[in-house]
Amino acid sequence: MPTYRRLPVRFQRGEGVWLYDENNHAYLDALSGIAVCNLGHAHPRVADALADQARRLIHTSNLYQIDLQEQLAERLATLTGMSNAFFCNSGAEANEAAIKLARRFGHVYKGLAQPLILVMEKSFHGRTLATLSATGNSRIQEHFGPLLPGFIRVPY
Repeated sequence: MPTYRRLPVRFQRGEGVWLYDENNHAYLDALSGIAVCNLGHAHPRVADALADQARRLIHTSNLYQIDLQEQLAERLATLTGMSNAFFCNSGAEANEAAIKLARRFGHVYKGLAQPLILVMEKSFHGRTLATLSATGNSRIQEHFGPLLPGFIRVPY
C-alpha cells in the first residue's frame, strides 16, 4: 500500500535522540515514529522496564482492568488537573476521539444539530475516514469521498 513514500535511509540502531544508518551516520530523531514513540532509543531503564513487562504480560484489551495503566491515568490526571485520561493506539485514534468529543460537546452542551470543527488548511490528521475528512490536504483525500461533513478549514 503506497501510504508513505519511503526515504532513502535505513536505520540500524538508536541512542537517545539519535538514529544511526547502516553507514553509522547520525540523524536527530525529530519524528519519533510520527510522534508515537518519543521515549528515545535504547535507554537502559526504558529497555529494562519493557523487558520486565514483556516477561509478565505483553498486552491485554481495555476490556479488562490494567493496574499500571490506571496508575498512569491517575498520575496524568493529577499533573494536568483533568479528571480523565484516554489512551490511544495511534494519532488517528486520538484525533478520532477528539472529533467525537467535540461533536458530543456541541450536541449535548451547546444544543447544536450539526456542530462544526475548525481545522487548518494543509493539515494532516490521520487516515481514518473522519480524520481524513478533517485533513486539509485535497491530494491526500483524493479518491476517498464522499468525506464526512462538519469541518471548516482556515489558514494558519
